[in-house]
Amino acid sequence: MSEFSADFQADLLRLMQRRRDVRRFRTDPVDETILRDCLATFSLAPSVGLSEPWRVVRVQSAAARAAALANFTAANAAALDGYDGEKSRLYSGLKLSGMREAPVQLAVFCDEATPKGAGLGAQTMPEMRRYSVVGAIAQFWLAARARGLGLGWVSILDPARLCQDLDIPQDWTLVAYLCIGWPETESDTPELELAGWEHRRQDVPVETR
Repeated sequence: MSEFSADFQADLLRLMQRRRDVRRFRTDPVDETILRDCLATFSLAPSVGLSEPWRVVRVQSAAARAAALANFTAANAAALDGYDGEKSRLYSGLKLSGMREAPVQLAVFCDEATPKGAGLGAQTMPEMRRYSVVGAIAQFWLAARARGLGLGWVSILDPARLCQDLDIPQDWTLVAYLCIGWPETESDTPELELAGWEHRRQDVPVETR
């Protein structure tokens, strides 16, 4: 028997439904207490060997933000060149980053050389460290959404260039660049689906062996 009520379970499902990737932010500042509370959920996340390999860098200075935005702009132009026809038309009209508006921006890395956890579980599958970081980000995302914040995950970036611009340790691997702030609008439907780029599956295909 679950200790969580049916109402809680329904609210959790609704929270997941409202966890959209946000690209359109208001520029209002985010209260630091709210941000710290959300970041605290990283420590609640599971991690391989209890290695806690996540490393969070706040991208706050004008110079750092300008470098990250220039990185995105170049990568986005290169990505557009990879499409033609209808996909090119659709892609050129997509807003794929909230980096100009989002008041909070975080670069999240995996420390590939962390001694914590003594390599348990990562000796056979070292990628588990990065998966652990992704799991922690998912918890952070839900915590932010529960407080009304929106989050956008920017993947159209050159990781090596970003690491160089932010002077990141050599053993750290970029996992995510996150834009955080108050969303302009609320929706249960992914923006890419609204734009006609792709459609969400209604079921989860499961194979049996």
